[in-house]
Amino acid sequence: MPMDVMTGNSAQAYGAKLARAEVVAAYPITPQTTVVEKLADLVASGEMKAQFIKVESEHSAMAACIAASATGARAYTATAAHGLALMHEMLIWAAGSRLPIVMGNINRAMAPPWSVWADYQDSIAERDTGWMQFYCQSSQEVLDTVIQAYKVAENHDILIPAMVMEDAFYLSHTFEPVDVPPQKDVDDFLPPYDPPIKLDVDNPVGLCALVPPDHYMEFRFKIAKAMEDSRKVIQEVDEEWEKKFGRSHGGLVERYRMEDADAAIIAAGTMSSTARVAIDNMRDKGKKVGLARLRVFRPFPYEEIRQIAKEVDSIGVLDRSYTFGHGGAFYTETAGALYQAPEQPHVKNYVIGIGGRDIPPKDIEEILEKVLTKEDGGEVEWFGLRTSGSKEVN
Repeated sequence: MPMDVMTGNSAQAYGAKLARAEVVAAYPITPQTTVVEKLADLVASGEMKAQFIKVESEHSAMAACIAASATGARAYTATAAHGLALMHEMLIWAAGSRLPIVMGNINRAMAPPWSVWADYQDSIAERDTGWMQFYCQSSQEVLDTVIQAYKVAENHDILIPAMVMEDAFYLSHTFEPVDVPPQKDVDDFLPPYDPPIKLDVDNPVGLCALVPPDHYMEFRFKIAKAMEDSRKVIQEVDEEWEKKFGRSHGGLVERYRMEDADAAIIAAGTMSSTARVAIDNMRDKGKKVGLARLRVFRPFPYEEIRQIAKEVDSIGVLDRSYTFGHGGAFYTETAGALYQAPEQPHVKNYVIGIGGRDIPPKDIEEILEKVLTKEDGGEVEWFGLRTSGSKEVN
């Protein structure tokens, strides 16, 4: 297979190209811009057979993707931060319409104060819109996951859209070697989109009509069931990908050095790569620690989290966002999954890396020491605040 050196944003674009996306509608926003610039180049040069729709806003971009997907076209877009927030209404419309659109989201902090650096508040704020959410740790995973996401989303038992996340600048603008699979092999893996229902002028139907209270609840239940069923499909698609292309990204949760761990941290995105270095350093000192990388947040991998709870005495959950509730979203969902589980390890939340702040291995090693010792002093800690160091908030 050919190797190339590319950014995470180029990996998003080549993933969409290899998936043979037929319609791309997008509006530029830092740090997503180079995704759509690359796609525009590929379409203009004829390398990618797709219609590129230039729109006046992200709301319009998602509206165009919804229209295209409703006619049976494979649709792709990309955005970040405030662009994703502007799409909010259309995200719910896409999920409710059961349209398997795939979107790259370059995770960026929300303003004010202005920031263009990595933070998950943008996508966490959209966690309840009915979209699947994948969090990638490398450019290779970005490319592979765009293709995998189409296969999961277009499964006739699923038919819900998917976001493929990458960290602003840590992935979006840094270069890594990426194995680009041959188009023929991707075509074998991902056949053309064949929707069970679509808009067709030769067979007119009405979609998304007004639904009275007698039936609306059942529509929402069907989306909830599809999200639940996608857990199995995501795992199967990743296993199929490994058989064909020789690499797995861990399904829903990727485990690292968890075989005999006493304590574990749960993390997502690029901080997971840093966590591996920290864990290796701790292992060299005889500390039994491991990593559970949250690759998929929607659907939430509650069974995998409960399995980890059986194996360790203590868990630290690292969140690169805050919900202004009781901790970060990864923590609250983890705590919720474990609330009625028979095994109850010590669980604590560490809010870290907000607004793109660097997370060096020594910081994760310090957190791992706290997790190992089941440090008392609250359930949620903002780690590394400049004003007063770390701070317990409750």
